[in-house]
Amino acid sequence: MKKFIALYAIIMFMATVVKAQLSPAITSWLQNNTETGSYYVEGNYTPIDNGILYNCQTVEYSTDYVYVHTKGIPSYPTGPFMDGNPSIAEDQDIIFKIPLHPQQNTGTPTPTTPGNIGVFINGVALFDYRDGVAWNTTTSALCGGPGNPPCPGGPGAIMDWNRDAVPAEKIGFDCSKGHPAMGNYHHHQNPSAFKLDLNVISTVCNLYDADGLYMIDSNAHSPLIGFAYDGYPIYGAYGYKNADGTGGIVRIKSSYQLRSITERTHAADGSNVDDGPDVSATYPLGYFREDYEFIAHPGEQDYLDDHNGRFCVTPEYPEGTYAYFATVDENWNSAYPYVVGPSFYGVYANRAVTSVTEATTVYTPTVAISDNNFDNMHIGIYPNPTADLLIIQAAGITSGDLIITLYDLNGRQLAQTQIAQGQTITYFDTKTLYAGNYIVHITNGNSSQTEQVTIVK
Repeated sequence: MKKFIALYAIIMFMATVVKAQLSPAITSWLQNNTETGSYYVEGNYTPIDNGILYNCQTVEYSTDYVYVHTKGIPSYPTGPFMDGNPSIAEDQDIIFKIPLHPQQNTGTPTPTTPGNIGVFINGVALFDYRDGVAWNTTTSALCGGPGNPPCPGGPGAIMDWNRDAVPAEKIGFDCSKGHPAMGNYHHHQNPSAFKLDLNVISTVCNLYDADGLYMIDSNAHSPLIGFAYDGYPIYGAYGYKNADGTGGIVRIKSSYQLRSITERTHAADGSNVDDGPDVSATYPLGYFREDYEFIAHPGEQDYLDDHNGRFCVTPEYPEGTYAYFATVDENWNSAYPYVVGPSFYGVYANRAVTSVTEATTVYTPTVAISDNNFDNMHIGIYPNPTADLLIIQAAGITSGDLIITLYDLNGRQLAQTQIAQGQTITYFDTKTLYAGNYIVHITNGNSSQTEQVTIVK
């Protein structure tokens, strides 16, 4: 009997391990141990190598956790930060310990915190809405952050009126909608390039590559782009209309909306608070997080709950999971609360650790993009015809390197480039080519796509 029990325990343990191996929380991370990242500085349109490995370096897992080792650097170039931010993206050398079996918090929800509240699949940090600046009702002025006096209670203290980083710091975001805080490069919002939004609200991509973690595609379920600190997955802007996976693909919507106020005297629940500044051109509606209110949408499954998530079927979780979405409006501009917040759905813990203290198995990823994923990437080549620049852009997540080669009609190779995993864009400079027809060949090592392009002069 004892032998049977022991054998049963071994079988159950192995079944758990096999199940863990299949978890998207293990298999979704982008890994790289050879290539280094790059950055732009204002006025220099050539990316500078930063000498730091991009994406994640090692993924290991136990029965209950996945450990993600990362430098916190994306494969897409970072910067420039046009608000005078002197920082650049620096090596974070961090380990994220993400639970494989996240649990709903059935008690009082935990508010999101300043700093890291999640991690994208390329190892880059996710922050919530705030930027550490608030309204000091005693002095009737901003406090916290660079150039302002400290807030009462110190950094991270919640005030009655807390500044929203997304509108307030827009000029300081790079083309990928990210920026560093003391070297910790992060996104507060959907990590897709400004220039790819339907209504472009930042011109930074006019001078620097329109790159990012993924490109929004309204015709496909958005990819899994990260995990929150409670362990639940984060998706991009589009998903199935209905939670059971039916209804087609739609934009998944935030249930928060701007309040109809001209004075900041009360909270959204009607309670009296110390007065903030009146709504004005200097402090427009949406400048503070408290300018929003939650409006439930019963029966409309494509609207999210007050944590900015829902329980639903996704491509990676066909049996269903709670998931957050990186919400955007109808113009694809970021929509509050952006990703996770203002509180967590699940049980929160600080997931940044300095070491792994249990036995684990190292996960070795499949390097190449699968043929199915390749077919679903909707790789665009434009403009065609072109004169000076030919752009190649991939939708979705590039989970492995794409090699792009330019040939003349005689089959002679003229140039070659790549879209690295975790990037979306590359280009050929065609200014020196003669007018005529050429061939662009794109391959993942197995499948390929070929398109004829025309150079005009």
